[in-house]
Amino acid sequence: MPILKPMGRFIVKRTFSIIICSLIFLILNNGNSIAVEETEDQVLIESYYEDITGDGQKDEIRLMGVPFSEETSYFHSIWVDISTPNDREWKISYEGGYDPSLQFIDVNHDNINDIIYQSATGGTGELYHYNVHTLANDKVSVIELPKPAYISGKFQEDFKASLTITPGKDPIIVDLKDRADDYIRLGLYNTEGELQEQKTLMVDPIAFFDPVFINKEKGYGLKSYQQISGAYHADQLGTIETLWYLEKDKWRNVKTEWVPSDIE
Repeated sequence: MPILKPMGRFIVKRTFSIIICSLIFLILNNGNSIAVEETEDQVLIESYYEDITGDGQKDEIRLMGVPFSEETSYFHSIWVDISTPNDREWKISYEGGYDPSLQFIDVNHDNINDIIYQSATGGTGELYHYNVHTLANDKVSVIELPKPAYISGKFQEDFKASLTITPGKDPIIVDLKDRADDYIRLGLYNTEGELQEQKTLMVDPIAFFDPVFINKEKGYGLKSYQQISGAYHADQLGTIETLWYLEKDKWRNVKTEWVPSDIE
């Protein structure tokens, strides 16, 4: 993230300009809060008004960014400026990305909405950056996101693949016969369905999270989506969908489901 240059660190040649800059400085610094100069290239992406401190009053959350260029929608620097009605202020920095946005959900079940940030990486895997923060007790704290257990898969004889998504349980057998022509062309199988080389499936990291309302008593959890591919990344076999619930500061895997891709 670029360092913001404080006002007054540039040379002015005209007395009029000096007077104008001095007046602006005095106006911005009037009061108890410290004003931070905005760079010319930063933009306001969106403003939100939510109670994220738990005091019953709505806070202003300004999602800010610096575009990479006028020709792209990518922001190489993204952050939020947070201010409360009682003049408390915070700043949280995020990874750069496309289409940044915020959601406000009580992730850790303390009856205070938390900040969920997401932005698209723009890569071929359709991955997203995610961060979750809480401002309970007027302190910015990170809520770590769930991390899946080890997932493995490999091709088997007769145009099949085995996929292990839950340690200690039998693997899922994936039928690949509708992709036989492609795999034969690639030399992975012969025409009799015999495997010509040992090859593992491609397991992507978690692509994105969705807040999911479980019930009135439990509140919200997070659902993760993780793509599994075959011989190449565009050869999508399906998605592992996992429902997570944060309990006593630890993520619990409530349910994991294998959802095969629709094959035309």
